[in-house]
Order: sequence, then C-alpha cells, then structure tokens
Amino acid sequence: MKKLRVIKSALTAICRNPTRTFLTTLGIVIGIAAVIALMEIGNGAQETLQKNIAAMGVNTMRIFPGTVTRSGVNTGTGARANLTMKDAEAILKNCDHVEAVSPVLWVRGQLIYGGKNWNPYSINGGNEDFLEISGWQIEEGEPISSMHVRRGSKVCLVGSTIVRELFDGENPIGKDLRIQNVMFRVIGVLKTKGANMMGMDQDDCVIAPWTAVKMRLRGAGSSSIVSANTVTSTTTLSASSTYTTGVTFYPEASSTLPPVRFSNVDSLIVSVPSADMLGIATEEIIAALRESHKLLPENEDDFRIRTMAEFTDFLTSSTKTTTNLLLCVAFVSLLVGGVGIMNIMLVSVTERTREIGLRMAVGAKARDILRQFLIESIVICILGGIIGIFVGHGMSVALAKLMGWPTSISYAAIILSVGVSALVGVIFGYYPAWKAARLDPIEALRYE
Repeated sequence: MKKLRVIKSALTAICRNPTRTFLTTLGIVIGIAAVIALMEIGNGAQETLQKNIAAMGVNTMRIFPGTVTRSGVNTGTGARANLTMKDAEAILKNCDHVEAVSPVLWVRGQLIYGGKNWNPYSINGGNEDFLEISGWQIEEGEPISSMHVRRGSKVCLVGSTIVRELFDGENPIGKDLRIQNVMFRVIGVLKTKGANMMGMDQDDCVIAPWTAVKMRLRGAGSSSIVSANTVTSTTTLSASSTYTTGVTFYPEASSTLPPVRFSNVDSLIVSVPSADMLGIATEEIIAALRESHKLLPENEDDFRIRTMAEFTDFLTSSTKTTTNLLLCVAFVSLLVGGVGIMNIMLVSVTERTREIGLRMAVGAKARDILRQFLIESIVICILGGIIGIFVGHGMSVALAKLMGWPTSISYAAIILSVGVSALVGVIFGYYPAWKAARLDPIEALRYE
C-alpha cells in the first residue's frame, strides 16, 4: 500500500501542471517519433532491397568462359568457347549442393508481328529449369518443357512489355512471332517483374529453348547441335549427285560431337538451395569443371564464377550504415529530451522543497522521496514514448503515401523505444531525485 501511495502521489504531481508536463515530454516525443519513423522506413527499404536481390537471384551463380591472352592482349571474358552441356551434366552429377543447372544463350534480334516490330532488351535461350532458376513465373500458357529442348522446338515465352508493344495487350498465346526472320510460336506469357536494380526493364524479354536459339538464331547452318540428352550427326555433303567426277568435297560426318562453336553455350546458370551454400557449391563446381575440362593442377581455371553474394553484402551494409547514421541523429534528439526532463525535474524539486521537508517530517524516508521523483520522471518519459510511437508511425505512413517510400512496421523498434524511454527517465531523473532525497528536513521546511 505504501508503494501505491508513492505512485499515486507521483501521478498527482504530474497532473498538477499538464502544460509543463506536455512540454517536458515533447523532446522525448520528437526523439521516439524520429526513431520509429526511421526504423520503419529503413526496414521497408531493406525488405525492398532483399526482394530485388532475390528477384535477381541471390541463391544463383553464373559460370562464364575464361579469358584468352594472345600476344599480350587479353580478349576478355567469353573469348573461349569451352562451356557445353557436358559441363552442366558434370555439375549436376558431382555437386551435391546444386539444385539445377541451365545453359544460357543470349542473342539480339528484331521481333516482328503483323505490321509492328520491336527490338527487345534480351532474347535468352535456356532449358526447362531456366525459369525457376531465374525466378520467372508463368502468368498464362505453359512453360518450356524438356521435350521442347530435346526437339529444338521453335516456341517461346514473352514478357509483358512484348505483349504491350507488339500485341496491343491481347493474348499472344498460339500466335507466331518472327525472331530474326524465324517464326516462333508463343506458348506462354511471363509474370511482370518490372525494372531491376539497374533500371533495366526485365519484362522486355523473350525466352526460348536453348537448342532452338542455338540452331535457328545463332547461324549454326545445317549443322545440328547437341541437345539436352542426345547428339545428332551432321548432314553428309558430297558432289557425286551433281558432278560426274564423284569427288567428295566434304568428309562424311561421324557420330562425335559437333564442333565446339556449334555446341558451346554462352554461360551456365546454377541454383543452390540457399545463399548460405554458395561457398560450398562454388568449390564443388570448380572441382567438377576442372575435371570436365581436364585441367592439370598447375593450370589456371578456364572459367569464371560470379555470384550475387558480394553485391548483396555491399548493398545491405550500405543500407544498414545509412539507417544507423540516421538513428544516431534520432538518439541525439532523445538525449536533448532527456536533458530537458532533468532540467524540469530540478525545477520541480526546487519548487516543492517545503513539500519534501513536510513529507520527511511526518515520516517519509529518503528512499521514498527518491522513488517518488524517479517514478515521475519515468512516467513522463514512457508517456512521451507512447505518444512518440503513434506520431512516428503516422509520419512513416504519411511519407509512404506522399513520397512513395516503402515502410514496414518494426515491432522491435516499438519495444526498444519504450525501453529507451524508461531508461532515459531513470538516467536523467535520478540526479534530481537523489538531490530531493538528500535534502535536510529542517532546511527544507525553512525554505521560502
């Protein structure tokens, strides 16, 4: 009951002068509101960043051919044509931490439908796992299947930008689209992704079986290519049917692999179960490719592996650094609010010196006076913290609507704000409470 009386007395003192109490809590309100608003905006930016990185493939890696140096001149990545489907099969067979592998071919070309033409950002070739690895989903139609890849079927999937520009928003499924003067049947429409982090329109794309892209759009001529599971022999050409001499100008084709320039791919895209396994999967892929390419221990890798890990860490650390910097600024305002509370509490102790002396004269102990003033300080700070939470959330919602910034409620920030408010009350209220508890009752009663 004694503790309840102390709390009641503290609350009565706070309500005695509501205007001063409100002005005292204003610094805490501003500080907590700034913390909440910045935390929610920072969390929203972090979630948006993570979504963008996930869309780009945070748990994927790309394998590119290595470089070639001739006469001191480095020709750059992709100069070698040494990545084939055999490498993809070796990776799937020997790498336990790899989920799927797809070859990637990239070509440029004009799209024509009816009287319209369009130059898309990308025309990619892949296998049946390409969509899942790259994070694409089908909105209408059907995806590319293994049968399409084996047969080199002239089918394709188009993005929403292609649908808008060439088909006027109509359903393109079942229609023929001319790519580099080769007719491809549209079998599906991809779900909209929007622009990536670099500002490129991801929906301005066409995806087809890599075998069809290799054979039809890369100019492989009459030579066939290696499909996903089978190898087809090239056509035998001779002059016996045309010239009476019967001299063979071209040797007969064997059942071996076609030339590298016909069977190689631009790159391989690999997916792993989670981003934490990228390190282990990279080591396994390096070992598998070195064995597949028959590289000696002293030979350098003739391929390059790129992951999103470094890029992800850089962007995440940059966002966290910016958020932490803004939080430091917000905590400075909390510090200013705490100093204001200490000042007002010291004024309150001075004003209530006779009251303190009277309480001590009728039996109140020093710890009771200390507890009373501490409770007043803590209640003022917690009240300011609660008001600041609502104000800060309102600020973040308003900024989200006006500026279009993404926000996300941070329950950890709310709990932390209440705790920080109470801590500010204890830290900045302790000295005035200690000063009040140390007053001499006789001197306090004589105070005018």
